[in-house]
Amino acid sequence: MITFIQDGIAQLLGILDIDEANLKILICALLSFPFSFLFKRLPDRNYTLKNVYNIAVSAFYVFGILNLYSGLMTLLILSLGCYFITRYLRTSSMPWVNFLFLMGHLAYNHVSEQFFNSYDPTKIDITGAQMVLVMKLSAFGWNIHDGKQPVALLTPYARERMLKKHPNILPYIGYVFFYASLLTGPAFDYADYDKFIHSTLFDDVPEDKRPGKTKRRIPRSGKESLRKTLQGFFWAFLFANSSKYVSLDYVLSGKLVAEHNFFYRIFYLWILGFSHRLKYYTIWSIAEGSCILSGIGYNGVDPETGKFRWNRVQNIDPYAFETGQNCKVCLESWNMNTNKWLKNYVYLRIARKDKGPGVKSTLFTFATSAFWHGTRPGYYLSFVLGAFFQTVGKIYRRNFRPIFLEKDGKTAKPSKKYYDIVCYFVTQLSFGYIVQPFVVLDLKQSLYVWSTCYFYLHIGIIVTFFVFRGPFAKDVVKWLRSFQDQPAEKTVRPSPKNKLNSQESGIVKSAVETMLDKEINDDSVLGVPSIEVLETVNREDIDQEIKELGEAWRSFRGRRTSIAQDDFEGLKDAYNNFTNEINDIFVTKKNETLVKKGLKKPTN
Repeated sequence: MITFIQDGIAQLLGILDIDEANLKILICALLSFPFSFLFKRLPDRNYTLKNVYNIAVSAFYVFGILNLYSGLMTLLILSLGCYFITRYLRTSSMPWVNFLFLMGHLAYNHVSEQFFNSYDPTKIDITGAQMVLVMKLSAFGWNIHDGKQPVALLTPYARERMLKKHPNILPYIGYVFFYASLLTGPAFDYADYDKFIHSTLFDDVPEDKRPGKTKRRIPRSGKESLRKTLQGFFWAFLFANSSKYVSLDYVLSGKLVAEHNFFYRIFYLWILGFSHRLKYYTIWSIAEGSCILSGIGYNGVDPETGKFRWNRVQNIDPYAFETGQNCKVCLESWNMNTNKWLKNYVYLRIARKDKGPGVKSTLFTFATSAFWHGTRPGYYLSFVLGAFFQTVGKIYRRNFRPIFLEKDGKTAKPSKKYYDIVCYFVTQLSFGYIVQPFVVLDLKQSLYVWSTCYFYLHIGIIVTFFVFRGPFAKDVVKWLRSFQDQPAEKTVRPSPKNKLNSQESGIVKSAVETMLDKEINDDSVLGVPSIEVLETVNREDIDQEIKELGEAWRSFRGRRTSIAQDDFEGLKDAYNNFTNEINDIFVTKKNETLVKKGLKKPTN
């Protein structure tokens, strides 16, 4: 049987212009549709049969199609190790022990592939499936941990996914080896799988919309599944034909430099970067379509339209990425479940509960994301350059965007369309440059690809930092602000005796704005932090902020001449007034900043 299947795959390889690894993964993805069609028709209450079915289909993929016997052992070691750690290690450090075990095992395979095996992109690499499993199982460890914590201490996201009881081995293995997401994802939490298997995920489906005479729990999803699958085939068609027009081999051969000028090359890298993404668009769209057909993609009923939402496991938004006008929008549209994992199970978990996320959380998330992807130099070249690019984008947005807005800071001027066009091309061309090492992987070849465009993005970043962080920064910013429409001045009323005067209020606002800028601008996605986060480590800045607040306090207290040094109640009253004023300023400035950045709707 297995020989027959492998012979059929070999014949297809001779017909289709596609390598063995991609063909086998595509076959598994397509077979998931008939398997999902059958899964929906299993008895709703036969939970054991559903789990066994999931495991059996995945076993068929591994043994019959992929021929990955050693790869199966890798996944079993990972999943069984996690199961016993989370079940029997009953300490507060359990999720971190589990995380280190999973990441350590992944790192071992990454290093082995890089230094002890010859890399062949046409052969299936089990580390792809292992990376998906690391996300699922590290999240599982935190879900078990959260189930033993006071609910009040958990975030809403954690409360929805916490597990009060450790699952038995069969449903756990069914979760690990869910066939529709085994190889390429999407990753999702055990709580979603448990609701899916027990059909409680579909409790809010109206009775009149339940299919069949038996009123099956899982609603019809064929149309939405077909829509996603057709999108996948569209991307597959583009991917299959893209090599006729652009290829990495053409760049590495030196012909691009020999035959074309600089401007042609930077546009060539843009299109080449798009062709790299097509493979992921294809497989992720088809995998999502399979998940939708099985039912696990169900995400409730849209209260406005009354239609079902099928985006629970959405992993990519190609339209948002390809039309993105800044780095953050593009990264948030890419590998979306990895973003959720990094945020909820790494970034927020490393933070102290009394302080919230800070520099340590950002740097740890950055390291985790980079190491999770692999140990090859190309990953780190792309990640580090992406971090600088985020910061540069924020610098330009902060200083240029207001020029194209009215005084209210929200209404666009007619000229803003030109700003948007420039932002689009700068963002997309830059991504075409940034992502090349992520595909090339080799250090020397990655640097060569960048050199074909004379390292233009690196030079642009250096120039930007010199202009906006160098000795002329204040003059440049002041000059740019002269082109901005300043909001109307507000009438300043005399300050009461027990309130901050205008000078003291200005000092406090300056310090608060500095701290808020650091807090709100920490918007790293996919583990790629803004370089501004690193700048927050500067102790001189922290000392200056404290010094400014201290000056405001001494001025405020000095005006309270009636307070003697030993008048404790008077000092306490003055201090309470002072801190209340700071809190009012903080809340006001934070709301204004959030509204200005589009992160919050303005209040009437």
